[in-house]
Amino acid sequence: MVIKIWIGIGIFFLLLTWWAVIDITKKDFGSVLKKALWGFIALIPFLGPLIYFAIGYRKGKKIATYG
Repeated sequence: MVIKIWIGIGIFFLLLTWWAVIDITKKDFGSVLKKALWGFIALIPFLGPLIYFAIGYRKGKKIATYG
């Protein structure tokens, strides 16, 4: 039973990490260095996505797509 809980938590954080990385690729953070830094932070296990969504999510601006 305990193993199922840990697997569920792991899958949740894996999906959260993917969501953060995909979101980072779709946003402009002002420079490539800042974008890379947020990408690195998002890849830190467990805490990275939480830090990104708490702080970095609002710092990036959506890149305008035409057509």
